[in-house]
Amino acid sequence: MKIIAFTGAGISKQSNIPTFMERPDVREKLFRSYANRHHEEYNEVIKQLKANMNGAQPNDAHYALAEYKIPIITMNIDGLHQLAGSNALELHGGLPEDDEMEIAWSLYNKPVLYGDPAPNYQKAYEMVSALEPNDVFIVVGCSYHTAIACDLRELAKSRGAKIIEIQEDAAHNVRKTIKELLK
Repeated sequence: MKIIAFTGAGISKQSNIPTFMERPDVREKLFRSYANRHHEEYNEVIKQLKANMNGAQPNDAHYALAEYKIPIITMNIDGLHQLAGSNALELHGGLPEDDEMEIAWSLYNKPVLYGDPAPNYQKAYEMVSALEPNDVFIVVGCSYHTAIACDLRELAKSRGAKIIEIQEDAAHNVRKTIKELLK
């Protein structure tokens, strides 16, 4: 049995990182067209995002996925999977380095913005396409608000994989779910 995890903002909520659903003022500014037209305002949004994530630490959900070496596809840009020791496929890139903040508006994949190509989407489809019946696709803290989140669930389902949704209390439920699966 193969297990793949697909994570969204909900996995990091217990690490005190607000979700975009809680910050619509931020989400509406994460468009390439906005960055190109409003350089300084966009840079300020990215600085705020980065400040929200500075000092955040992985929670037990991140550590459990790392300890059990579960392959991860993530929509997050917070870097917490990497801090926990996983090598996650980042669908939406990461954040600019401190020395890139003045040119944040011009960067690609730091993060991937609405209107930008997302180079890791194809890799995610390939990972999920490799699932077989009786494999497991664990969805942690992902809404249905993005096409990729819906597509990957549907693809896993079409491959015959069992889909397990963990939308609440990821810090406790991820480890518990993995232990159950591996009994």
